[in-house]
Amino acid sequence: MEGGVVWRVRWRENGQPRSRVVGSKRDAELFEADITRRKRLGQLAQIDAGRQTVAEFAREWWRIHAEPNLSPRTRQTYAIVFDKHILPRVGGLALREVTPATFAGLSADLQRAGVGPAATRKALTVLQGIFSCAVTWGHLQSNPVVGVRKPSAKRQRAVVPPSPVVIERMRAHLLADRRQRDATLLAVLAYAGLRPQEALALPWHSVRDRTLLIDRAQSDEGPKSTKTGRTRSVRLLPPLAADLATWRLASERSGTDDLVFPTSGGELWRDHDWRNWRRRVFDPLAAEAGVPGMRPYDLRHAFCSLLIAEGLSVVEVVRQAGHALTMTLDTYAHVMADHDGADRCPAETAIRAAREAEVSGKCPPAPPDRTPLSENPSVAGKPSIGLEPMTPSLPWKCSTN
Repeated sequence: MEGGVVWRVRWRENGQPRSRVVGSKRDAELFEADITRRKRLGQLAQIDAGRQTVAEFAREWWRIHAEPNLSPRTRQTYAIVFDKHILPRVGGLALREVTPATFAGLSADLQRAGVGPAATRKALTVLQGIFSCAVTWGHLQSNPVVGVRKPSAKRQRAVVPPSPVVIERMRAHLLADRRQRDATLLAVLAYAGLRPQEALALPWHSVRDRTLLIDRAQSDEGPKSTKTGRTRSVRLLPPLAADLATWRLASERSGTDDLVFPTSGGELWRDHDWRNWRRRVFDPLAAEAGVPGMRPYDLRHAFCSLLIAEGLSVVEVVRQAGHALTMTLDTYAHVMADHDGADRCPAETAIRAAREAEVSGKCPPAPPDRTPLSENPSVAGKPSIGLEPMTPSLPWKCSTN
């Protein structure tokens, strides 16, 4: 209608009347032509696409995609990153207003605010996932985050693998305190290179004569697939085989389907159980052994270092550790250089030498009713009373969840 009044375009979408007010006759004609074209192509729904704000669509993305598909740990991390770094900066923008320049500016803003490269990279990863769904669900034509360069994910510091001497010093402290379960867990992490969540989900039937079968990991919801989603076999070194056999005879739960390292109730550890163990057992132990600040995950580097010292190829190290090839090269290149041209030392020999120096004579003798144990980890024997009641450093195990 003329006379200074705005123009209104009407159409029907899915049987429902729709309309939009535009400013001029020319704008109305162009918009009506666009509706006709979209109707012919079956794209009427895209007329209002992208009008939701980032915050509004993120809630939809969370309900439809994140909750059914992401683990609780991942969701918790994503929620913290979104609320702290993303929402205050771009949450009020409409999806269609977001451009690659918007996210490039977000990345720069985060770095100026002192947010570390890892957190900045995580924020951009979350946004890329959100906008990927926005494209898939027809809210946008393209993902504006795809072309944004993320901060480097390269390791900021060189890996310093703990030596067998350090590991055996820690293990000696645990054995002296009669914490055999913890000593065995330490040995599995250091001498089989398992990720902590893989060790906590390890059942006895996966402890073979010469290998450990790694096909699952711990989570709050129960066993899940490994980090890579693949199954692998890890070489079982004879000293570790002896440790596992000893622990199996001492454990109250040694059936083939039982966990090697269960809670006092025979259940899978939860995330808070692991955090408590690290804070109450591992951290003080590392400090006492002269390596404060060492993480349980660093024990995995010890295993890879032992394999490299043996002269194994990088391909074999990758297969045993379950790493990506490029990650192994990036992480252990300096370790390989240190051993280049050096005499090869079998991992078993290195462990036994350190064990003789650090453990022999420093630990209490076995109870008189114990019989000598084979180094075969499949020795089942009759379960004993176990050592759990003698673990005062783990008060959380005596409380109910």
